[in-house]
Amino acid sequence: MQPRVLIQIMCIVTVLLTGARPCVAETVGELIAKGDKYDLTFEANRALNYYLQAVELEPNNVPLLLRIARQYRYLMADARSNEDKLKFGNTALGYGTRAAKLAPHDSEAQLSSAITYGKMLPYEGSKAQVEISPFIKAAADKAIRLDPRNDTAWHVLGRWHQVLANVGVLKRTLGGILYGKLPVTTNEAALKCFAQAIAINPKRLRHYIELGRTYAQMGKNAEARRFLEKGLSMPNQEHDDPEMKAKGREALEKLP
Repeated sequence: MQPRVLIQIMCIVTVLLTGARPCVAETVGELIAKGDKYDLTFEANRALNYYLQAVELEPNNVPLLLRIARQYRYLMADARSNEDKLKFGNTALGYGTRAAKLAPHDSEAQLSSAITYGKMLPYEGSKAQVEISPFIKAAADKAIRLDPRNDTAWHVLGRWHQVLANVGVLKRTLGGILYGKLPVTTNEAALKCFAQAIAINPKRLRHYIELGRTYAQMGKNAEARRFLEKGLSMPNQEHDDPEMKAKGREALEKLP
């Protein structure tokens, strides 16, 4: 039996047994619209209250699955314990993976799990980090092929290059022995990705801050300072902006 039909039957039974006022089952569109209001203010639990009802009615709605995955990433970022962060991260992965399977030619759907994996990496063990790394790059590459103007995909790819370019020789050697060979890349590759992200969407402060952090890792302090200060001067607009600014300030304070 379809979920919508079941809800309607339950409403009718309730009216007959209790004499209550007739209830009207909300449509998926109405539920999503209500959830979107809370998504805009980063109130994940309130948004999920509506999104999870909607996905019961339309379990294959890809934009809805991506919305749900995003809320669980918000909850992950706000969680205090590593255990809770990984729990919310894995839930986000589940919805993102479903979306990717349903929409193999949708750039955002292909990217969702890569974003989640990237946020989970700091809380995973070394073996998991090595195993996850190729997936992140493959997903970002595919998202860019599907939509070359997906600035978030360029950002994710830039972070992949940035992190791996600065893995120490000892850690890379030990990681290769224990878990598998880590890919080799450069900071210059990261710079190109972040610059492309800025060219596509110059209104996201995270692109500037990560570009500045990459220059800092390269010892190019003047360039690092310029982009870090640019990102820090921009207003917060997205859920992760305060955290990103904290990283930017930390990098700026370390510059000579």
